[in-house]
Amino acid sequence: MSLLSLITALLLEQVHPLSSRKYLATWLSAYVDFFQRNFNAGQQKQGLIAWILAIAAPLVLVVSLYCLLLDAHPIFAWAFSVLVLYLTMGFRQFSHYYTDIHLALRNNKLDEARELLGGWLGKSCRELSYEEVARVTIEQALICSHRNVFGVVFWFVIFMMLGLGPIGAVLYRLSLFLYNRWGMQDEAEFGRFGAFARQAYHLMEWLPLRLTAATFAIVGNFEDTAYCWRNQAANWPDPEAGILLASGAGAIGIKLGQTIIQDDQPVFRPEIGMDDEADADYMQSAIGLVWRAMVFQLIVLLALTVANLLG
Repeated sequence: MSLLSLITALLLEQVHPLSSRKYLATWLSAYVDFFQRNFNAGQQKQGLIAWILAIAAPLVLVVSLYCLLLDAHPIFAWAFSVLVLYLTMGFRQFSHYYTDIHLALRNNKLDEARELLGGWLGKSCRELSYEEVARVTIEQALICSHRNVFGVVFWFVIFMMLGLGPIGAVLYRLSLFLYNRWGMQDEAEFGRFGAFARQAYHLMEWLPLRLTAATFAIVGNFEDTAYCWRNQAANWPDPEAGILLASGAGAIGIKLGQTIIQDDQPVFRPEIGMDDEADADYMQSAIGLVWRAMVFQLIVLLALTVANLLG
């Protein structure tokens, strides 16, 4: 059921992207802000309680619906799993930005590409060169592909194997959402309230993130990926993002990172990767890497499913 649900959700999103996802994000913002307003006293303990309460209600709802539908008929439970994946997972959550920037660079419309990238990141990118726009776009796509697809797939499959339905996808995306809303806040103003949200998200990311990086190595240049992952990932300001970026850069043989200007301020970033400078051609290679990784993981899941049936 997991494999069929994933394939159906991916195909459905490609055929009919969810246009109302921004309204879901708006609702989620209001939902988590309720807990922040009522529990934030600047202490980690309050953050722990708020995190558990904010996570618990959606998970209980999803599990309850899944069990009720499974009792009614397995096809209803399968359709519900597809719906949950459709709402939580997908390339189209970020691919339209990537495609438009790629097309703009192909047509030598650098100013348009800068504006599109700035809209995606929420930062001014008007000082970036052609290579820097391509480089930052690839970086963002590698991170988004993991957070919107591979991380969701991992936890979806794990909890489906435990018989708990699609709550893994919901748990992962809510953990990411709470990390961005609470865990990324400045402690000088927000206190320790977001500390547990950071810890919980890093814990959930540890294994799926490394699985994504390993998949990049398998479907890309294995030796260069292993070298960059081992020697460069820890140099990135966010070591977790560093694993994704170093492995992705090594897999397709390009340089990422390096100092850039955003919001009219220099952003100092170490150089990771190797060989060539990023350009529009390598943007195509990057999206090809992501799709090969997705296909590889689906094939592995198919093999595990067949082995389980034969066993």
